[in-house]
Amino acid sequence: MRYRRSALVVVSLLASCSSPGDPGSMETSESSLAGSWEYCTRTAVSTGVTPVEPEPYIRAMAGSGGGLIFPSDDGVRGREPWVSSGSQGVGTRLLKDINPGAQGSDPAQFVQVGERVFFAATDPVAGRELFVSDGTLAGTRRVADIWPGALGSFPEELFAYQGLVYFAAGSPNHGRELWRSDGTPAGTVLVADLDPGVEDTSPGAFTLGGDGALYFLAHLRGTFTLLMRFETGSSPTEVYRAPSDPGIRAPLVPVGDKLFFITGDTHDDVVALMVSDSGATPAMVGMFGEVGEMAGVGTQLLFSATPEVGSDDMELWRSNGTMAGTVLVEDIRPGPQGSRPGSFTVLGNQLFFAADDGFNGREPWDSDGTAAKTRLFGNLQPGGGSSNPEALTTIEDHFFFRVDILSRGVEPWVSDGVRVTTVALTEPSPGPQSSNPRGFVRAGNDVFFTATNASGVRRLYALPFRPEGTCPP
Repeated sequence: MRYRRSALVVVSLLASCSSPGDPGSMETSESSLAGSWEYCTRTAVSTGVTPVEPEPYIRAMAGSGGGLIFPSDDGVRGREPWVSSGSQGVGTRLLKDINPGAQGSDPAQFVQVGERVFFAATDPVAGRELFVSDGTLAGTRRVADIWPGALGSFPEELFAYQGLVYFAAGSPNHGRELWRSDGTPAGTVLVADLDPGVEDTSPGAFTLGGDGALYFLAHLRGTFTLLMRFETGSSPTEVYRAPSDPGIRAPLVPVGDKLFFITGDTHDDVVALMVSDSGATPAMVGMFGEVGEMAGVGTQLLFSATPEVGSDDMELWRSNGTMAGTVLVEDIRPGPQGSRPGSFTVLGNQLFFAADDGFNGREPWDSDGTAAKTRLFGNLQPGGGSSNPEALTTIEDHFFFRVDILSRGVEPWVSDGVRVTTVALTEPSPGPQSSNPRGFVRAGNDVFFTATNASGVRRLYALPFRPEGTCPP
């Protein structure tokens, strides 16, 4: 059965969440998001394989032309790259035994660049270096031996930009600096030695700016943190520097041609919200006790913050890049406690997030950056309890997430941004035992995630997810 928006009905759980006129009423939704993808079923298929997931958890898989590439350990060959075609195709299998033996190559830092995936792995000849794969055995290989010999350059912070991968890597003559690669030895080159010689600047926090430039942070001899801007055909330029303590905090968040970021204050515990317009000298647009998550929505930044040091009153704020335009959106939980907005994801021109208004518990909310349209999206756990939505992840014109429901536990859900068509997926672990899904990512015609099954074993799951009208009957 196909699960188109027009065919979906409200599950009984959601139908009981609110009544007409309530802030979370299903009938009050004004979302008109247009989309072109659909999930073909609400039941994800287990691949039977357990991926290796870093602790603390970082999504460790990416899509290639040949399927999802991820690390796994079969208990014999150690941690090696695997590939899965998901719910269709040839299945899930070892991609390549890069480092034969029980130790494995420990692949990590997966990033998709076009139809290929770049990652770091260790082989017995070159040590830890950059690898690339198109999802086939023949197309999986070491790219270059950046640090000659068995030591390795330890590539990290891999980031896709204009069809190439940019990353930090070490070399004998330059220290740990900015590199890029097209997947060939000749096309793997040092971009810039930001601190000439063997000193490291360890670039990271790579971000694609709305002006088309690549922004990142670099560290100068433990003294300064630098905000850098790079465009193809030129050298990286310094936009701003701050003392390393407290430095510039990741992430860097683009909103149109503006880039927002947070710096600390050397003498106080306050933090400053800064903005740079197309690489111009940054300006301070607000000072706060604490800043939480940030996201660009339309032409403005939405973020969670407390107004002063020591305050627990974290609420939703917005900024258009000026001091006058940096204001509180809505006091969702009046009083000193704060609703603590978090788990941000953006779908269309709406921010979806988790917050606690002090009455409905911690539930999903949405906002367009105005008080009038900042509202409870759905009380998924009616009463004073909380569904605690987490891991909100936008994929095409849907977002996937997990919620905790009494008698069901923590299980996967999906939404197209409309309240009535926000539904639970079939539980990988039926009953009150939680499957704790995480790591939602699309590869081909599936959304993959990991979850714990009824036996308590974490597995990789694939949910058929296709352009609208292409699901099989």
